[in-house]
Amino acid sequence: MSRIRFALAQLNAVIGDLAGNSETILTAVAEAYARGSRVIVTPEMSITGYPVDDLAGSVDFIVESERAVRDLARVLNERGFGDAVVIVGFLGDAEHVEFGGARARNGLAVLHGGAVIADYAKRHLPTYSVFDEERVFVPGSGSLVLNLGGVATGFLICEDLWREDGPVAELVAKKCDAIVVINASPFDSDKDDSRFPLLLERAAQFGAPVVYVNAVGGQDDLVFDGDSAVVTADGTTILRAPRFERADIDIDIVGTGASTDGIALDEATGTLAPSIALDLDDREAVWNALVLGVRDYVDKNGFPSVTLGLSGGIDSAVCAAIAVDAIGANRVFGVSMPSEFSSDGSQDDAADLATRLGCHYRVEPIAALVAPFIEQLALGGLAAENIQARARGAILMSLSNVHNHLVLTTGNKSEVAVGYCTMYGDTVGGYAPIKDVPKTLVWELARWRNALATSHGETPPIPESSISKPPSAELRPGQVDQDSLPPYDILDAILERIVDRRLSVSETVADGFDRATVEHVAALVARSEWKRRQGAIGPRISRMAFGRERRLPITVRRTTGLG
Repeated sequence: MSRIRFALAQLNAVIGDLAGNSETILTAVAEAYARGSRVIVTPEMSITGYPVDDLAGSVDFIVESERAVRDLARVLNERGFGDAVVIVGFLGDAEHVEFGGARARNGLAVLHGGAVIADYAKRHLPTYSVFDEERVFVPGSGSLVLNLGGVATGFLICEDLWREDGPVAELVAKKCDAIVVINASPFDSDKDDSRFPLLLERAAQFGAPVVYVNAVGGQDDLVFDGDSAVVTADGTTILRAPRFERADIDIDIVGTGASTDGIALDEATGTLAPSIALDLDDREAVWNALVLGVRDYVDKNGFPSVTLGLSGGIDSAVCAAIAVDAIGANRVFGVSMPSEFSSDGSQDDAADLATRLGCHYRVEPIAALVAPFIEQLALGGLAAENIQARARGAILMSLSNVHNHLVLTTGNKSEVAVGYCTMYGDTVGGYAPIKDVPKTLVWELARWRNALATSHGETPPIPESSISKPPSAELRPGQVDQDSLPPYDILDAILERIVDRRLSVSETVADGFDRATVEHVAALVARSEWKRRQGAIGPRISRMAFGRERRLPITVRRTTGLG
């Protein structure tokens, strides 16, 4: 019997930053080594960041990734950590050349003694919402088991764990002491409903603990939530990392093999207290995902600050609160842009929000900018309404040009779904914090965030009147959203069926909805695809987010057959 300490290094990589990611791994190894860990496990593609998309077709990038792995092994040895075993994810195998480019391996490398002593390539490459892995990756073959200080350890990469055939079946037959799975598994609001049941099922099949290490951080419209864990064959979660933050946690794994049969490692000394991070409720998890998505998009892309329009409504209020939680109030610049139709209450709510958040605030009236367009072009009706939104968009983009702000656009998923937005107006911006958040959930998040502040003895960040008043674009006298849309509780329930669950109109009607309303909503969704294709990206929190999972043809004519 032997007892080896494993460290789960839940890291936040930056795609393409091979040097920076390697330094992050080196730091994690040094800290884990000092705690007595001798096997340090990092996430999928920890060297390159994930997903690499079409960088997987770049021979130069693949070569650089392989070189970075070898360099990391050498530097680990030079810094005194050569006797540890370090597991990293990387992009490998530049020899697979097709169609003038490369097809790579999504690989796992085992570093020890200054060298790469073993590697393994992901076997199962599904086509799914993160990106088309089958198009750019070559699946591996075989399975990898190493004796690490007497612990017979099998290795898998992310989706390999999903299917019972292939490497899972092979590792079950080899009766390992532990299975290490490296992952870059993005967040969605239902993830824990599938993640932990699968881990528990596989641990029971293996008859051994599963060491699950997941990435953390925002990458464009994806958010990786960490939630690394160790589950045992008897269905017990014995280790769980916090979600949405960088973390290092340790676990002692007991092996049945002799250390002389494999890699000799120092046995663990002392005892470890169980580390089980508290799970988050659904609203807190979504809020933290949105905050992390904004923070990493802003910081990884080098923006010093963000700006957004503050209308006094719920959407801009929630976006501003997310931004302040993400990067701090001093980096958030709110702009009120009242028109002749903006109510005093909305302007007061915008100012109140900025005061509560402590962010920068300025007022830029649009009436004098809008009037020449209306007069010269003789605009009226919808065109006159839209020119107001476009004037606001021009103001925000101009401030972005002057101050290098990232403009946040504040539309929610319900509006995006049905096209209730003005192109080049309120759609202006580089990042959309609540693009995948239905309107009804926006209200829930606002109430949750205010309740959190109250529980901590702080001022609730979002004015109550922004939550309670009827939503309105205020582009004409007395306008409210429900002039054009069904009530949001009904709209979101219909959208959840026809968008998220891909139900037909008839199936949705069978759930008790009015057919005319369902057909109207479905038509709006179909007609608005051209707007969605031009919209800013935003953090994905559902399994059916526009852009990755949900795409419709823009040019389409649907007819029935001849009678």
